[in-house]
Amino acid sequence: VADLTYVATWTGFVYVAFVIDVFSRRIVGWRVAASLRTDLALDALEQALHARPHADGLVHHSDRGVQYLSIRYTERLAADGIANSVGSAGDSYDNALAESVIGLYKTEVIRGCGPWRGIEPVEFATLEWVDWFNTRRLLEPLGYVPPAEYEAAFHRNAQHAPVEEAGLT
Repeated sequence: VADLTYVATWTGFVYVAFVIDVFSRRIVGWRVAASLRTDLALDALEQALHARPHADGLVHHSDRGVQYLSIRYTERLAADGIANSVGSAGDSYDNALAESVIGLYKTEVIRGCGPWRGIEPVEFATLEWVDWFNTRRLLEPLGYVPPAEYEAAFHRNAQHAPVEEAGLT
């Protein structure tokens, strides 16, 4: 799932894009930029694709933001065989998880640590928060373990399970 948000700074707005793996709730791509151009969302997507190089059968969920409907973005998804799913106007069903993660980000970082001077402090705070979120934040839907730990346990179990049980047939 993917979405973006804005942060008010003393030098103007900066924008933050996130790509989250729904399976583990891990943030696999993010980017901070001074503009809302497609490059913001595309850079976060590229980071996510680098983190998840095996994109077989993936579905990319987002809202109908122009960045996610742009030709460059949709062509990039198609190039990796990723199905694009965008919500209908006025709903957030396709990217509700992304909205929730952004809400946590805004509450835990942006509102609590401002005012922000510019893009650089936002970028460093986002980097620290993403690392904390992925490796130390306990998430109830995952059994109160961090996303990285949840993924590691899944892969450990998949290696020891028979092929049929691991869903690899």
